[in-house]
Amino acid sequence: MSATLATQSLPGPAKNIEVARSLGSQRHRTNQIVKVLCVAATAIGLIFLASILSTLLIRGVGGISLTVFTTSTLPPGSQGGLLNAIIGSLIQTFIGAAIGTPIGLMVGTYLAEYAQQSKVGNAVRFVSDILLSAPSILIGLFVYQLVVTPFGGFSGIAGCIALAVIVIPIVVRTTEDMLRLIPATLREAVIGLGAPKWKMIVLICYRAAKEGIATGILLAVARVAGETAPLLFTSLGNLNWSTDLTKPLASLPVTIYQYAGSPFADWVQLAWVGALLITFGVLAINIGARLMLRRGK
Repeated sequence: MSATLATQSLPGPAKNIEVARSLGSQRHRTNQIVKVLCVAATAIGLIFLASILSTLLIRGVGGISLTVFTTSTLPPGSQGGLLNAIIGSLIQTFIGAAIGTPIGLMVGTYLAEYAQQSKVGNAVRFVSDILLSAPSILIGLFVYQLVVTPFGGFSGIAGCIALAVIVIPIVVRTTEDMLRLIPATLREAVIGLGAPKWKMIVLICYRAAKEGIATGILLAVARVAGETAPLLFTSLGNLNWSTDLTKPLASLPVTIYQYAGSPFADWVQLAWVGALLITFGVLAINIGARLMLRRGK
């Protein structure tokens, strides 16, 4: 009360200076509080991440051996490995990305270059955003009804289609955002030289945005490499060696899901090894994508 009365008794300029100092002090305290909260939230996130990685290292490193990479999954106690699951994951991830990437690239180009403010473009963008945030298990159910049920069985092809559906909206969003960052003056200069629009997009826009688009593709691959739910409804998994896409196909996420809940110690150990491999594989892809984006900038 006395400080308020003292402030009110000051002349005009001095009163304004005192009020400014008081507001500045409040802003400084608020800034410090928000800063402390942000640092605390970051520390909590890093602690959880470090605990997950340390647990994977402690539980998984002890089970890594040459057998893991040279032997397929075998019955309990048979010293089996994860070769078929690793190969199955690589096949499905590669084919899924190969199917989804061109589609996502073309849709993103359409939204950025041809349909920025059109109703069709807004509708396509809305559907893409829904797919981007949709749970992967729903995509698995969709592909199950679309492919598995009509063709009478689980297959690697269905798994690849499910992963491709997950890849598409990620590539669409990244491609559209990267193309929108290209200055309009660059487009106008190319069109002014008499080049058709498609040539401007392919030779100029794609080259200017190639680092960002490639980063989005790598992030999409990292996302689908660890998906389990859609593969349970599509490729199902296979404990035997197989690369036939018309039959059930093994994958690391599904094998981890099957082995982690088993009562056999060697299978549980293989589940930890598989989790370690897929986690550090996805981590390596994400780090590579970030480094590529940083180099592009």
